[in-house]
Amino acid sequence: MPLSREEIKAFMKRWGSAWDKYDLQAILDMCHGDILFENWTGAYVRGKENLRKAWTSWFAEHGNFRFTDEDTFIDEVEQKVLYRWRLDWPCMEKGYEGKPETRRGVDLLHFKNGKVIVKLTYSKTTLEIEGHRVRLSPESRD
Repeated sequence: MPLSREEIKAFMKRWGSAWDKYDLQAILDMCHGDILFENWTGAYVRGKENLRKAWTSWFAEHGNFRFTDEDTFIDEVEQKVLYRWRLDWPCMEKGYEGKPETRRGVDLLHFKNGKVIVKLTYSKTTLEIEGHRVRLSPESRD
């Protein structure tokens, strides 16, 4: 059964809250068993249990992160959301390790049966590190 616009808005509030609390289980509970996740490097994972494995290490290695909702577009008919975010966290880029970083991007979420079945993540290639704009090099990977 498709989600209404109001149900999608409520879902996105719960989604953001789970990320704010670093609650991996709550996030995974909102994902469809057959989820496809593609991160900003182009790497992808299919299936909730594979995603759990991938994200368990990501959460452990990238602590102290915070996503801020900058804009959200909801397509109720297509059951999709475009979520524009800002990520603040300790930088992992070579030569900037541990310095305050701000990264901006978007997630495209597709819903099936009230859960996220596709999560595609795109990120800008210019970051803010300690208040300065830094362009990622082609060799830079997260």
